[in-house]
Amino acid sequence: MPVSQRQLEERQMRQHRILTGALEVFKSKGLEGATMEEIASESGFGKATLYYYFHSKEEVFAAILENGWKDLWASLEPVIAGDESPRKTFNNVLLKIAENARNRPGLFEFLFNAPKVITFEEQPWKRYQNRMYGTIQGLLEDGIKAGEFPKINPQLLFKAMGGLFMGLVLMGDRKEPVSEKDVEELLNQLITDPTKK
Repeated sequence: MPVSQRQLEERQMRQHRILTGALEVFKSKGLEGATMEEIASESGFGKATLYYYFHSKEEVFAAILENGWKDLWASLEPVIAGDESPRKTFNNVLLKIAENARNRPGLFEFLFNAPKVITFEEQPWKRYQNRMYGTIQGLLEDGIKAGEFPKINPQLLFKAMGGLFMGLVLMGDRKEPVSEKDVEELLNQLITDPTKK
């Protein structure tokens, strides 16, 4: 019997609730300390429902990362496809990331911090993460060529990215949305022209 649209939507809703509950558990207990029981309880389901969707807490953890990175990448695609200059596109990408961080700050912090603590063999979220990082690096290289960014080593700048993203996450805690001016200021703190030091 084919699955109806309504059943599909219900499954997606359940999975979303499980991942939202699990995020809270992982943030307070870490991957080691979390249990499937706590994840079920936090998301408001029985363990049977949880096991219907996920085999282990590691699978839940990976699903949070994969969905998070996939959604983030999907939100950035239209920005990247625009025909602005590299620096303007780069700024717009950062503004979009800040908007995502503002909407779901807990998830965001998790996306940028969690990969440091895990050594999963399968890391399906890397597809989206690598695309995003590759695009950002490409925008920087194009911007340097066009004279829109100082001539700095893109690898070096890439190392500053972690700080940049966490800065955007923290900015998301404020009352007003992050503006282009905020992004420019953050960028200028990180990207200083080595010839002007």
